[in-house]
Amino acid sequence: MTKVFVISGPSGSGKGTIIKAIRKEFDSMAKLVTTTTRAPRKKDVAGKTYNFVSKKEFEQWIKNDEILEYNFHFDNYYGSRKKDVEDLLLKGKNILIEVEVKGAMTFKEKLPKAVLIFIKPPTIAELRKRILGRENPGKEELEKRIARAEEELSYAKKYDYVVINDVLETAVNETKEIIKKETGTELE
Repeated sequence: MTKVFVISGPSGSGKGTIIKAIRKEFDSMAKLVTTTTRAPRKKDVAGKTYNFVSKKEFEQWIKNDEILEYNFHFDNYYGSRKKDVEDLLLKGKNILIEVEVKGAMTFKEKLPKAVLIFIKPPTIAELRKRILGRENPGKEELEKRIARAEEELSYAKKYDYVVINDVLETAVNETKEIIKKETGTELE
């Protein structure tokens, strides 16, 4: 049975690294290419990085209830289109997507069979260390990120599964086991 797996967690929790490890190992795990109204950047590849559409078109999709989840920031829409999800599921693909927590709640509301997995850092202190280890945000920016992380962590109890990423390999294996259990198969 094909399923949609939605992964969320605070910045620095390791969700991107876990997703990359799962996609590398399992060919049957499709990436849902989300849609945006922002202009493509130099490294963007239409249909791979994002699907690029006009604001007018995206707003029409919202009006017609064709979007599973979306958010609006920096004057642009970002979201997941129902048709894109349905097309992948019809092809027999499991879908793995990274979505912020509020989008994940909307995803679950509109697609109740979606499996929500929250990637959680072991502690806020460790999260702070990870953020500082990969970049050097100013003190104010770091505190904003920590405050946002604390808000996001409050959503963890609403997820089907919570994986604590203390040791990366363990967190990857735990996530794989969840996916195997939910699909009832040994993924390839």
